[in-house]
Amino acid sequence: MRLTVFWERMAECFGAGYADTFARDHVMSELGGRTVHEALAAGWNVKDVWQVVCAVMDVPAEKR
Repeated sequence: MRLTVFWERMAECFGAGYADTFARDHVMSELGGRTVHEALAAGWNVKDVWQVVCAVMDVPAEKR
């Protein structure tokens, strides 16, 4: 998954404004106690981060 696709999906699921706020502020134990931005900066695979977000936020299967 490309980073641009990741951000498009984030905006689609959470709204453009909230997607960035969520990615900046929501710490997830599944990401090693990191936010989305921190996990991506630490080198996490974009697809893995997306899968964590989907699991944590119960994103419907058709939007995953």
